[in-house]
Amino acid sequence: MSKRLENKVCAITGAGQGIGEAGAKLFAAEGAYVFVLELNEAAGKKCVADILAAGGKAEFIQTDVSNGQSVAAAFAEIMAKAGTLDVLYNNASVYLNGKDGIITDIDPEVWHRVLAINLDSVFYCSREALKIMTKNGKGSIINTASSAGVVGIPRCDAYTATKGATVALTRSMASEYGPYGIRVNCIAPAAIATAMIKESNPDDDYFDPNYFIKVRTPLRRWGSAEEVAELALFLASDASSYINGTIIAADGGITINGDLAKAK
Repeated sequence: MSKRLENKVCAITGAGQGIGEAGAKLFAAEGAYVFVLELNEAAGKKCVADILAAGGKAEFIQTDVSNGQSVAAAFAEIMAKAGTLDVLYNNASVYLNGKDGIITDIDPEVWHRVLAINLDSVFYCSREALKIMTKNGKGSIINTASSAGVVGIPRCDAYTATKGATVALTRSMASEYGPYGIRVNCIAPAAIATAMIKESNPDDDYFDPNYFIKVRTPLRRWGSAEEVAELALFLASDASSYINGTIIAADGGITINGDLAKAK
């Protein structure tokens, strides 16, 4: 039985931990040559070491996805080593607990930092990937939004703004580049048990993690990074060849249940 990403070259941003790491390992296990674009050198190298130890093929490229020059250099290295690119998974994101919040409380520096990492990175990486994919006449780009991109989530307005923009950008990119054979889709995760979810759940009277899972989440449990990675694998593979411009929630049903806040 052939592997689902056999001979495909894939770049994954923020692949040193969490969902990105799970995606990198799964893509490699399914035959992809994976480029781990990660700012944290130790995390990125560990991810690659794990892939190599499992018999996969991967390279680490230290990349600041919020910096256009760093991104351009990373994609130049991908081309030098692999000669092409089939899949871009724009996974890198940040949530700044204690700094992000409501509009009137967010420092402009925090606002711009969150936008740079979460949204500018999609622009920089997609721009470089599309230069390659349009010449090839094929490709798959997978963006990462959040439940915050499709329903109202209070007290993280900078993060929410980036995820809503990612949803809109996914649709416009899918429309623009579909005629070139390039599919652009978006995953909107929520309640995934990663380090980021711990950072994004401040222990205050407004948010109650137990209520969030036991009442607001129809599946009544946390999701895993591996479950999101399986969805990314599907979107990266030829099995999703007629799927373009979709926003797929990976959230246990949270976004069909309305307001996520604890009742006052």
